[in-house]
Amino acid sequence: MAELWQKTAREMVNLLAKGEIRPKEAIDAAADRIAATNGTVNAMVTLCLERAHADAARIEAEGHPEQPGPGYLYGLPISVKDLNHVEGVRCTMGSPIYADQISAESDLMVMTLEANGAIVIGKSNTPEFGAGANTFNEVFGATRNPWDTRLTAGGSSGGSAAAVASGMVAIGHANDGGGSIRVPASCCGVVGLKPSRGRNSLGPGYGDVASGLLCEHVHTRSVRDTAAVLDATAGPAPGEPYWPAAPERPYTEEVKHEPERLRISFSTQPLTGARAHADCVAGAESIARLCQELGHEVTEDSPKVDGERLFKAFGTRWIGFLTWAVNDWARRLGREPSEDLLEPATWRMYRNGLKQTSADYLLAVQDLQLISRDVAGLFDCYDVWLTPTLAQPPVALGYFDYAPDRRTAHLQRLGEYTGFTLIANTTGQPAISLPLYWTDTGLPIGIQLMGRYGDEASLLRLAGQLERTRPWAERRPPDSCQVI
Repeated sequence: MAELWQKTAREMVNLLAKGEIRPKEAIDAAADRIAATNGTVNAMVTLCLERAHADAARIEAEGHPEQPGPGYLYGLPISVKDLNHVEGVRCTMGSPIYADQISAESDLMVMTLEANGAIVIGKSNTPEFGAGANTFNEVFGATRNPWDTRLTAGGSSGGSAAAVASGMVAIGHANDGGGSIRVPASCCGVVGLKPSRGRNSLGPGYGDVASGLLCEHVHTRSVRDTAAVLDATAGPAPGEPYWPAAPERPYTEEVKHEPERLRISFSTQPLTGARAHADCVAGAESIARLCQELGHEVTEDSPKVDGERLFKAFGTRWIGFLTWAVNDWARRLGREPSEDLLEPATWRMYRNGLKQTSADYLLAVQDLQLISRDVAGLFDCYDVWLTPTLAQPPVALGYFDYAPDRRTAHLQRLGEYTGFTLIANTTGQPAISLPLYWTDTGLPIGIQLMGRYGDEASLLRLAGQLERTRPWAERRPPDSCQVI
């Protein structure tokens, strides 16, 4: 039982299905691992073990289905990001305004995972309203990187990635509006897929968020586990604004199949114009060579876009999203947003958002849609675009701290750091970060693969091939992430 934290989700589900461990034992093992590591890493912020044990008893009484679907997660403990609702569990949004709010109902993503046998054991940390490439808030503090606790776990789904990397859970729910699944996946050495726009529903509360920037999925330690969750969650609910074509076969089957010879472009220059760190460049070049050795056609190439226009328009759209998020929750709770209830960076963005007009927002949407057409042209020639996930290795805690007199530097750092990730949110295309490269000091460097809209299958076939060729499953964070 003490070694369960080292298992992938599929390995644990197999043990549960065979009756070698019970759902209650899986929950207790996860709780023990959280107790051993969370005091240092600070990934999990709210536990709901009583609720989890009740679900375990129900699942065990129902028994394992005779013919479970490819995404069935019988009795597996998971975490849910603290931006999303789990019925009866606190949901703070990482903000003092909502520190004591209890969710009345679960989000559709959570309901779907639970319907497929998963058991929620708690909520993972997030920056306030999910705004930032670093996971810190004034309610719970900073989440630390399990590989080096002096460093950030990334954001905004840093709690999820750190929980998976340190073995608290094998699957951590996450979401992504500019890189928030892939950024922490790179920092923490786990797998992070941003699906195509509309692949996973944002119901029941929302049709889309920020005109399609945001999507839902998970962090895992294996490509197979990521595919299994997508098999469980993919598909539209009534009234969806986006509806990508259904897959031809289960995603878990795609992972097993060797990909056909793919045309792959690769680049190491962020679209925002920043210069990538030498370790990130070396990582992308290494995997580009590996893809060539595997028989794929690899060419150094990238979309031709106006990086300054991209970053400016994305910022306008993001500030609109944040302002909406604050007002949405203020309306729900009947409370007025105020400076003393929001972090300084959030308050500054919120005030700027109130000054933006609807025309400003729609002009930004127009600019990003034009950029999306430019990016789509690249995929007339290539099947996959390969880059580093981030322009830098994991940075120190405090690197993204905001102060009014450092606002320009703060924005510049955000733009430089996420220069490879935000384009997939702009276009709605799928992109996955894989822990395929490591620095000489033992830090993970994520490699991003981006595919055509609706074509997660090609990404997962290539990701599975790369995982088999250069496996990472035996890598574990140092014992320093445990409470001594």
